[in-house]
Amino acid sequence: MTFGGLPTRWEPPGASRGVALVAPGRAYSPSAPLLEFARRALLQHGFIVQQLWWDSTTRGEEDPGTWVRRHVAAAHAAEGADRVLVVAKSLGTRAAAYAAEHGLDGVWLTPLLVEPVVADAIGAHPGRQLLVGGLADELWDPGVARALARGGCEVLEVPDADHSMGTSDAVRTVEIHVEVARAVDAFLARA
Repeated sequence: MTFGGLPTRWEPPGASRGVALVAPGRAYSPSAPLLEFARRALLQHGFIVQQLWWDSTTRGEEDPGTWVRRHVAAAHAAEGADRVLVVAKSLGTRAAAYAAEHGLDGVWLTPLLVEPVVADAIGAHPGRQLLVGGLADELWDPGVARALARGGCEVLEVPDADHSMGTSDAVRTVEIHVEVARAVDAFLARA
């Protein structure tokens, strides 16, 4: 499968442990750093990776949550796998309700915790979840993150990271991305 000439699906070198659906952000494609490092970690841990590529400007008047759900549900249905994990960034974290309803573990990169529908869906999910966000991100609510951590979610909160998990300093941004990659790797190692 390809999107704009780019591959969207990768197979791990050995036996598969399941399928990971990667849902991007509004303006953050699956090839952007956080999702690219997640793809590499998923492959390393034996997951088939299926990236969802979308142009969020085409959703028209459709509610963003409904729009994301439709895309993730279609990708999930196409897989037919016993074990599916959702890895999502920002807009893609609106898939949290779908993941909770279907018992799919989740890695939520910069989830929209200021959106009650997203925070409530993550909180209602009984499965394994990793939340990653920064205190300089206006869409991250540290109080909600703490409550979700008490509810069983693993949380990586980076004090100086913004919504892209970066800062104005290039080296510090790379350091943050290494922290995120380590957290995703550790989460997958325990899966």
